[in-house]
Amino acid sequence: MKDNISTAIKAAIESAPERKFVESIDFAFTIKDVDLKNPNNRIQEEIRLPSGRGKELKIAMFASGEVATLAEEAGVLVIDPATIEELGGDKMRAKKLVNSVDFFLAEVPHMALIGRYLGVVLGPRGKMPRPVPPKVDPGVIAAGLRSTVVVRSRDSVTFQTSFGTVSQEHDDLVNNALVVYDRVTGKLERGAGNIRSLYVKTTMGPSQKIEVIE
Repeated sequence: MKDNISTAIKAAIESAPERKFVESIDFAFTIKDVDLKNPNNRIQEEIRLPSGRGKELKIAMFASGEVATLAEEAGVLVIDPATIEELGGDKMRAKKLVNSVDFFLAEVPHMALIGRYLGVVLGPRGKMPRPVPPKVDPGVIAAGLRSTVVVRSRDSVTFQTSFGTVSQEHDDLVNNALVVYDRVTGKLERGAGNIRSLYVKTTMGPSQKIEVIE
């Protein structure tokens, strides 16, 4: 599979028109013979990419006091927990915030309030905050998330996930792609046998089909 994936990545980048922004490069999986009506069969994976995301991610944290200071020092956007209820009452503002942030963190005591007032916005987008236990440096968690992608099928047989950007070296993209591919097939009962089709593409470029080897 490594050679097939490598060839497709190269073709996807070479065939993509030049853009004024750095495009992501994505997998598009279509699976078969999997009952996604059963939540236990759905793909829901957080994957640490060995060569990173190839772009800066925005991470925010609901925190105050010393923890907020640590988060800010780590480059994390701090959200005052006192504004949670106010955000919950302004759905447009809440959606704008949630859509602009890749991952959320929160001090444990604020999780219930976040769920109550913002769960309706965060939940469907798969962005409920990760709780940060007391005495844990949020910067450490944030550092790990900066190279993490989320693969989420929900109840759809076709789903897409990024594994880097066109600015990264070819070998780095191949390494990232293999980790994602192996993780997804590892969650399927028949592995590659449950893959109907697999494509790779840049954000706005044409798709390149990858021959899946069972």
